[in-house]
Amino acid sequence: MENQENENQCGENEKTENQNFEQETSSNEESHQEAKLQKEFDELKDKYIRANAEFENIKKRMEKEKLNALVYANESFARDLLDVIDALEAAINVEANDELSLKIKEGVQNTLDLFFKKLEKHGVKAIEELKEFDPNLHEAMFHTQSAEHSSGEIVQVLQKGYKIADRVIRPTKVSVAK
Repeated sequence: MENQENENQCGENEKTENQNFEQETSSNEESHQEAKLQKEFDELKDKYIRANAEFENIKKRMEKEKLNALVYANESFARDLLDVIDALEAAINVEANDELSLKIKEGVQNTLDLFFKKLEKHGVKAIEELKEFDPNLHEAMFHTQSAEHSSGEIVQVLQKGYKIADRVIRPTKVSVAK
């Protein structure tokens, strides 16, 4: 009987050990599963954060492009009007001898002044005259010898340049000293 009790006790011990082993295995599987789920969660969270950041960057870029489109929307129209300005300025530079010519010249000057005000309202401005040649603002038409100017200085402005906001829509055409 004692033998049988020992066997029963051994059997119970084995059962308990098997149960403990199964619980440990189950616990290990659960922690492994939990770690796997945590890793998957972290990956998805990272993807979400990156996608959200990319969306915000696209949103900012689109807003910037929209603002640029508004600022530069009139660029080609303004470029077309520059020929009209050139013609009006040429009319003002014509020598007036009689009273009628002076009145016409005055009217053209007033029209030109109004034209400039309207263009400036929409961001179009004449490029300021500089002494030094700047390839970003000027187009050199030819080089000339000049005792009065050092090399690289603008000798003469042949045609005014204009810009809209910070973008050059027509460079100033100049002659440059050698």
